[in-house]
Amino acid sequence: MGAPNAELIPEAELAGLYTRPAEGRYDYAATEGNPQLIEQIVAYHQRLGQPVDPARVLVTTGGMQGLDIAFKLLVDPGDLVIVESPTYTNGISTVLSYQGQVLEAPVDDQGLVVERLPELVAATGKTPKAIYVIPNFQNPSGRTLSEARRLRLLELAAQWDAFIIDDDPYGALRFEGQQVPGFAQLSPDNPRLISVRTFSKVLAPGLRVGWMELDPALRALAISAKQSMDTCTNAPMQQLVADYLADGRLDAHLDTLRSVYRERKQAMRTALADAFGEQVIATDPQGGFFLWLTLRGRYAGIDTEALFEVALRHGVAYIPGPAFSDAGAFSDALRLCFATSTPERIGQGVARLHAALEEMAGGEQP
Repeated sequence: MGAPNAELIPEAELAGLYTRPAEGRYDYAATEGNPQLIEQIVAYHQRLGQPVDPARVLVTTGGMQGLDIAFKLLVDPGDLVIVESPTYTNGISTVLSYQGQVLEAPVDDQGLVVERLPELVAATGKTPKAIYVIPNFQNPSGRTLSEARRLRLLELAAQWDAFIIDDDPYGALRFEGQQVPGFAQLSPDNPRLISVRTFSKVLAPGLRVGWMELDPALRALAISAKQSMDTCTNAPMQQLVADYLADGRLDAHLDTLRSVYRERKQAMRTALADAFGEQVIATDPQGGFFLWLTLRGRYAGIDTEALFEVALRHGVAYIPGPAFSDAGAFSDALRLCFATSTPERIGQGVARLHAALEEMAGGEQP
């Protein structure tokens, strides 16, 4: 679903690194993270052209802990949180777990429609506490927020004294197009910016190693919050990731991932065009894992939640659109993941999805 293909995880390299002696490997680690790992995270950002101050870095147990800490620090019951619509299911769930009020804002081919936010916010009678955004190759749509809209979002956050929670698990996986400057590049050392990152999408999800970047004063509170959750992120896994980065292995691995994911994205879009023609609309992501499929034409009235059981009988799975909306919208849409399957399996999966849709539509050929 939303994970890299197991065949793309560098298991042999990681296993070899794990056998290296490392003093204190099985001790408690510092709550803020292994200093070697923080050093390597800073170097990694530098290579990406996105410099970060180590005083802003906090190692977390995956990206999800970063999101949880961010919302834990910011959101009180009833606080307004702007989210993209559609957006990451667990992002919505985390806001709701702290009894925040979700305000869904539309997304188009340039990402979050920032121009709509003032009117949407005004209609609530509240000022938002936070704006949750996945700026690069968004989950589930695969879309990327434009530079102009990033700049405007920074302006609105300053106007509202709101925090931007910048959730970017896929940013390093750009395989087409031009890099868009990140929020931290557009507004360095911004105290209202919290960035959440993870090695789950670029290395291995089972490592459960991620990190946050946030203002040093807020970082101190985040360290206290994390300490009450799990004391520290798994020390052996932190050391393993630090060693992998220190050996210079990640850059070549990322090159491999980008090449493979480009081929798989293209294979999925070609298969969808061949099978469905103009009966569906598919996004065209320039990186990441996902594309968003909207049914139209003779399929337009089909509910993708109802379709799901039929699709399973045909041997194919996806995530129905309503899963990505607190309001249950997007019943005519679904998320497909191209990252996990070979082009051959993608072709088979699209054929099975076509068969399931034909069954739901009554068996007529488009």
